[in-house]
Amino acid sequence: MSNSAVFVPHFHWDREWYEPFQVFRHRLVTALDTVLETAEANPDFRFTVDGQMAAIEDYLEMRPENRDRLVALVTEGRIAIGPWLILLDEFLCSGETIVRNLQMGWAAAANLGGAMPIGYLPDMFGHVAQMPQILARAGIEHAALWRGVPGSVDGHAFRWRAPDGSEVRTEFLFDGYDNGLDVLLVPDQIGRALGEYAQMTNERWGGDPVLAMAGTDHNAPDPHLAAWLRQASGEGRAITIATLDEYLRKHVRDEVSAVVTGELRSHVRGNILPGVLSVRLGLKQRMALAERTIDHAERMNALWSRRDDSPFLSLAWHKIIESTAHDSVVGSGTDETCDQVAARLAEAAQTARAVRDAALAEPAALVPSDGHLVANPLPFGRTALVEVDVAAPPAGTGLAAIATDGSTHPVQLIAEAPTVLSDECMDASQLERVLRRIHRRELFGRLIDRYELTPGQLVFHLAEVPTSGPFDLLILRQEVAAAAAEYPGEWRVLTVEEARATALVPVQVPASGLTAFRVEPREDTAPASTSSEPATATDHTLSNGLVEVTVAADGTLDITGTDGTVLNGVGRLVDGGDRGDSYNYAPPAHDILVSDPSEITVELLEDGPLRSRLRVTRVYAWPAALSTDRDLRDDRIVPTPVETLVEVRTGEPFVRVSTSFLNQSADHRLRFHVPLPEPVATSSSAGQFAVTERGLTAEGGWGEYPLPTFPASTFVSAGAASVLLDHSSEYELVGDGTELAVTLLRAIGSISVNIHPLRDEPAASEIPAPGAQDLGMRVENRFAVVPSATGWRGANAVALAEEFRNDVLVTRGTAPAGCQLPPDTAGLNVDGQDVLVSGIRRVTDDESEAGIEMRLAAMNDSASTVRVTGTFSEATTVDLLGRPISSTQAQDELELALGPWEIRTVVLR
Repeated sequence: MSNSAVFVPHFHWDREWYEPFQVFRHRLVTALDTVLETAEANPDFRFTVDGQMAAIEDYLEMRPENRDRLVALVTEGRIAIGPWLILLDEFLCSGETIVRNLQMGWAAAANLGGAMPIGYLPDMFGHVAQMPQILARAGIEHAALWRGVPGSVDGHAFRWRAPDGSEVRTEFLFDGYDNGLDVLLVPDQIGRALGEYAQMTNERWGGDPVLAMAGTDHNAPDPHLAAWLRQASGEGRAITIATLDEYLRKHVRDEVSAVVTGELRSHVRGNILPGVLSVRLGLKQRMALAERTIDHAERMNALWSRRDDSPFLSLAWHKIIESTAHDSVVGSGTDETCDQVAARLAEAAQTARAVRDAALAEPAALVPSDGHLVANPLPFGRTALVEVDVAAPPAGTGLAAIATDGSTHPVQLIAEAPTVLSDECMDASQLERVLRRIHRRELFGRLIDRYELTPGQLVFHLAEVPTSGPFDLLILRQEVAAAAAEYPGEWRVLTVEEARATALVPVQVPASGLTAFRVEPREDTAPASTSSEPATATDHTLSNGLVEVTVAADGTLDITGTDGTVLNGVGRLVDGGDRGDSYNYAPPAHDILVSDPSEITVELLEDGPLRSRLRVTRVYAWPAALSTDRDLRDDRIVPTPVETLVEVRTGEPFVRVSTSFLNQSADHRLRFHVPLPEPVATSSSAGQFAVTERGLTAEGGWGEYPLPTFPASTFVSAGAASVLLDHSSEYELVGDGTELAVTLLRAIGSISVNIHPLRDEPAASEIPAPGAQDLGMRVENRFAVVPSATGWRGANAVALAEEFRNDVLVTRGTAPAGCQLPPDTAGLNVDGQDVLVSGIRRVTDDESEAGIEMRLAAMNDSASTVRVTGTFSEATTVDLLGRPISSTQAQDELELALGPWEIRTVVLR
């Protein structure tokens, strides 16, 4: 039995949770005041600040006068800080966000004395497969964590291996991050209690000293802790106080035999609370939007702008990363906490959008105002469909898009706008009030092209792009005043706009590049031919030559793929009760599943040639809530129409699907089912630099029922079906592997419930969270379905998911109308199978000229060669903290050999 112990004083700080951020920060300041005072009064005291720099930043914002005191203690190694900016939920953000979290945390710690080189992940609800590689490629050799470790680990440490083979020695906090507190309950009995604990857990330690984590949530250690431990150490047991870093570097064996590969989502030694994947859908959607917007902003700023907007981008990243905290984006907080997270994510997206739009404004200045600029955020060329507002064609004519090379492309008219914007009668004395609506030349969001002033009538003709020369508002006012004086009485004021239409235009855009087009009338009205087979539609079918969709009698979809694979019954909706909480789903004891609609209608919305659409409306009789005792669903029924928009586009091998309904029911879970042609035993989902394979069950053993509901970020695949995703989602293989079910909504009303059918212990206090019911909210989800007998690899799901999630960016030109379109311009092109480019951004440092950093990940289990082309002369491979590893001369072309599942970061100059 181990005769020594190392105590690690610490706290775990949830930045926001059952109280909002500012309430918790008030406690944080008090706690860190106590820590500083204790450390300065007692040289033996050590403290580990939870692994996240956000707590330090939040503290110093309130206590800037204590910065030097903190730096001194960090520099001496008596307080350990970093390496993360925030303790994140790893499954509910992108892999790129995880990397930026580590980078920002490491940099913040460096300014205060240096980061603890430990991947400390104490309370995350499971861990992603590539975390060991992320840590290793940042030079971090150790990790420490609690939840998700499988039952095969019987010691206190293991080698955690990523899919690429990278490893970190990982300390397993098998009794949680507060295991030392029970030993400290009676200060004068610490020696006895520690001996009993060491005996109980002896088999775990293998001769290493006992690790006693002396801390818990939101509290500083008792200032007398060091004195208590000195007294206990004098009773014959060797006791040391250390930081977590000191424990791992000085007190344990580095070599351990147990090896665990891939993600950690076992329930054996701790709850992983999988219900957080699907609660508060809006937060997951806002996170995806913010990440996508800042990614596009960085790419546009790096490639097409002369202005370095790094300060704005850093601000946006900080707000995104703050929101990834494991009690933030997960939605397990109170309504006011979740409202603040949503607002922070919205602010991040707004900041990034400003950078993105400013960057695009520079090349847009070379495009005529009757044309549009299109930017491709993806590093491979593509043909995309864009919707633009254009002048409607005169009667008897059609429209065509003119590309930069002079070629003509078909245009599909989507809708025509009304031309009369206002028709008013008023007394002549009121005409001046009408003129106040005019701002220089703008009126009702358009520009005044010309006006007609006749006795008793004033007509404004508005246009998107005026063609009649200059406009002088002062002259108009003089003319109107004179006419009103000469012709008193009733006047008619008519505001008309040139006939406008919404047009769908196919645009070929180079890799990471720019193109432009304008839409012009053409003499004939017949649809122009397309390079791909056109999209067509009937009352119940859609087709584009690659996929075909038929709406079945029950409102589900039968989808036939490019290789002839057929998926029948796609989109079966199954609604059931949920008596759980924000952490765990739980069905009521007597559940009622509703899967059959009471009414079905199908409408043809568009019939090609570029895009075809059907809208399927199914009305369901959903119970309004659970009964008072929560064991069955209520007798009250709420008829709920669910609209499913089904879409095929020319050239796309998948079917776009979106669902929308007004949620009027509480305490329920709705799932979108994809029946499979044959039963399967495994599924695969993509996210955080990997595609992870999972079975039909999860490993249990703690107090939480191991439901096999799993996370997916960009796509999930099972057998012949792959579903491309817009945001992080929850899925499950049901019916013994015969159906894939994706959660559309999980509506609950409490942060935690004390008595939970599928969890032994409460996850938090039983605090109401009525906002998590999403009552009165329109719930929308969008995804795409790819049928392929060869699974996600044969379907090229990695690239298709990127196309689905990342629309091209469109902005109107600002050069004089009628001038020549600028030529196409390519950016960086990346050619490689199953290669994800997670980020392209501008980087600068004091020693080298500015460059463009690109991060690539091989999303498969075989080695691959990647070819990068663009404008550069040198390529430097750097680690995940930006430190150079090797450089090579590369004149506009670079060939990279990526190993299986490898993450590689390169700076091009």
